[in-house]
Amino acid sequence: MMIFLRLFYEFFKTGLFAVGGGMATIPFLYNMADATGWFTRIDVDNMIAVGESTPGPIGVNMATYVGYLTGGNVGGVPAAILGAVVATLGLITPSIIVILIIASFLKSFRDNRYVDSAFYGLRPASTGLIAAAGLSVVVSNLFFSDELAQDFSFALFNWKGWILAIVLWLLTNKVKQTKGLHPILFILASAVVGILWGM
Repeated sequence: MMIFLRLFYEFFKTGLFAVGGGMATIPFLYNMADATGWFTRIDVDNMIAVGESTPGPIGVNMATYVGYLTGGNVGGVPAAILGAVVATLGLITPSIIVILIIASFLKSFRDNRYVDSAFYGLRPASTGLIAAAGLSVVVSNLFFSDELAQDFSFALFNWKGWILAIVLWLLTNKVKQTKGLHPILFILASAVVGILWGM
């Protein structure tokens, strides 16, 4: 039972402070990986890849996945489903509470200069969280962290990641025939390449 309370608590904190949408939850997930041991940073990278290529908000997808994984580790499929529900509720509950509070005081909030100033101040914070998440994903996919910790050498480069990133950049920005294609095609192609290359 304690694991489900902890799941709810950890994702409630994430939902409460991850201002800026699903990508802003990623630094919190890295921190959660380190603090709880429920999953690794590599698992977070994999969740991002799957979460970005499946329908629905990425933060909710990741909460559901972590809850399912964690619950399953303590009690099989029924506990995995309960874990998925608890983690997802933990993530979305703060937003629901805030929306209900704002809706009940909408008239006074609409022209309140303090609220306006608070949201103005939150913009750079959410931008920073999203930028940190993006940088973490780039570093973890283009470099091998074990070699980074030891010394800077060519062995630390994930060459498959670099090749895929350069090819995608060329196809989406420079090749006239492919740069107008829908992004989902590049996501699917990247998934196939990742499977074939064992990335």
